[in-house]
Amino acid sequence: MLRIFLQRFAKVLLWFVGGSVLLVLVFRFVPPPGTTLMVERKIESWFDGEPIDLQRDWEPWDNISDDLKVAVMAGEDQKFPEHWGFDFGAIQAAFAHNERGGSIRGASTLSQQVSKNLFLWSGRSWLRKGLEAWFTALIEIFWPKQRILEVYLNSVEWDEGVFGAEAAARHHFGISARSLNRQQASLLAAVLPNPRVWSASHPSSYVARRAGWIRRQMSQLGGDSYLLGLNDSRRAPWSQ
Repeated sequence: MLRIFLQRFAKVLLWFVGGSVLLVLVFRFVPPPGTTLMVERKIESWFDGEPIDLQRDWEPWDNISDDLKVAVMAGEDQKFPEHWGFDFGAIQAAFAHNERGGSIRGASTLSQQVSKNLFLWSGRSWLRKGLEAWFTALIEIFWPKQRILEVYLNSVEWDEGVFGAEAAARHHFGISARSLNRQQASLLAAVLPNPRVWSASHPSSYVARRAGWIRRQMSQLGGDSYLLGLNDSRRAPWSQ
């Protein structure tokens, strides 16, 4: 019985590994039609009795404001061009903070957020964290950094049911993602820790201060030139 169980478990594991690798490879070139987070939000709205219409329009890299790209990295993951999916310094700092009690601090990189939003469900279980690490490693191996950020910008939530830069730009400012200026980009980046509570178009004093900090970080990082760091020659040839 044990041998049969182990054989079946091994087959399931092999199918999972092969299927997840294939899925990551496909999404390197094909825009994901949606994310598990979008499905989750839709189902939540049904149970709440107020079904929502999801807003999302995929835009390629060149159709998204460079200011937004830099603002998101400045606000969410300044080491994104350098790390391989995990910022261990930030993880240690978050762990020490959480051990002291109080509010829970996360340390997810943009790569980890893409893995979670695209493939997994919300929650803090060890199983989800383990799967998140697996998918994060896969996309870091097979996707260039530019692709990771492109998928992130087209998948992240910016208000209730509003996903991706194009939908967010039109929802909050009535313009396209390509037309976002530095101020608007910093406001969008500022609400990412809690986009269903904070508003980019009607910012609270805290969001306005955070947006100002993000703009200062953007300048210190070098502005648009910081995007050059996404072309890292140290990365594996198949992810270039």
